[in-house]
Amino acid sequence: MIEISDLYKRFGPHEVLRGATLTVPKGETVVVIGRSGCGKSVLLKHILGLLKPDSGDILVDGESITAMGEDGLGRIRKKFGMVFQGAALFDSLNVYENVTFGLRNIGGRTEDEMREKASNVLHSVGLPGIEEKSVADLSGGMRKRVGLARAIALDPEILLYDEPTTGLDPIMSRVIDDLIVKMKNELGVTSIVITHDITSVFRVADRVYMLNEGRIIEGGTSEELQRTEDPFLRQFIDGKTDGPIVVND
Repeated sequence: MIEISDLYKRFGPHEVLRGATLTVPKGETVVVIGRSGCGKSVLLKHILGLLKPDSGDILVDGESITAMGEDGLGRIRKKFGMVFQGAALFDSLNVYENVTFGLRNIGGRTEDEMREKASNVLHSVGLPGIEEKSVADLSGGMRKRVGLARAIALDPEILLYDEPTTGLDPIMSRVIDDLIVKMKNELGVTSIVITHDITSVFRVADRVYMLNEGRIIEGGTSEELQRTEDPFLRQFIDGKTDGPIVVND
């Protein structure tokens, strides 16, 4: 579904991506782990075509997006749903208006159709009947789930999750993890999850990769990751200060 080949990206003197290569098979959930500031969000922006690489290529469903203009990228982006780290809800809009925001921009649906769609997706994320609630009245976990409802309202083929469990307690983190698995099983979506939460990794991942020093290290399946002897992966998973990853830079 997504193929990233030898991707390089520099911002001034800082080289963020240095030959990153990653394959995301259709219908699988791939998790990318790595230290804060290592370029995981930069990688996501490249996949969405929001950033252009200095070199390398990205294929989405067999089409190269690196040289596409805005019309082509607009068409490709319709395949994606994005769940942001902080949910990125509009505080001035209620839940219904947030969930249907993308649908309104696309057009082609009546108000009754959007009402039905909002009801269905909110039910899918375990929040039935909250359409008229103010965003200000939502807990952190509810905001994350409304953000997911907004993403799936567009019927995406690919879901991108940016730190979906950050700031949540262990119980709500489990709820979000279960929803990620549910979206894969029930909707058949292809997913990329960016996270630091190792517990979450083992719950949701079909395959795990680590972004380190601008390159991708393949960790394998969740089971293979637990047995890995790669020194970078081992240090990150175990949360140790001793190892090849420098902790004071």
